[in-house]
Amino acid sequence: MSRPGRYSIGRMSDKNSVIADNCVVSFHYTLKDEGGKEIESSRGGEPLTYIHGHSQIVLGLEKVLKGKKVGEHVTTSVSPSEGYGERNEALIITIPREHFQEKAPLKVGAVLELEDDNENVLLAAITEIGKDSVTLDANHPMAGKTLNFAVEIMDIRKATADELAHGHVHKGGCCH
Repeated sequence: MSRPGRYSIGRMSDKNSVIADNCVVSFHYTLKDEGGKEIESSRGGEPLTYIHGHSQIVLGLEKVLKGKKVGEHVTTSVSPSEGYGERNEALIITIPREHFQEKAPLKVGAVLELEDDNENVLLAAITEIGKDSVTLDANHPMAGKTLNFAVEIMDIRKATADELAHGHVHKGGCCH
């Protein structure tokens, strides 16, 4: 509790701040596909918060947000090359069904974690289940798609030294 005459300013934003590298930015967004269909939105929930300049959001959106201020509204289209990349047909693989546990429930659309020989984890969606094989797609679901964003900047502040060292935003006094 603050004593009389003392004010805790915490990590308040400066309404004149502009988005630049090492700023914590909070924004509401709506993402639509090329046909205008809504894919997802933060409206009705918490805004998305990230550290600018640290590749925590797609490159094309990060570029457009640089220099913006609290309260600004931005509408932009992000090409696949600056979004989730182009689709890579080499990431569509067919695996013999015998490599799956007998009782493992397989369902088209289910996402599986795969591990390569170097213990790297890769997410892949089941796209087809055959008698003798299962086809998986390890492309990001948004790969090859133009992303249409409508954004409202809600808050900008300087990232703390701890946030920069840890590589993520700390909310509510988070510490490791």
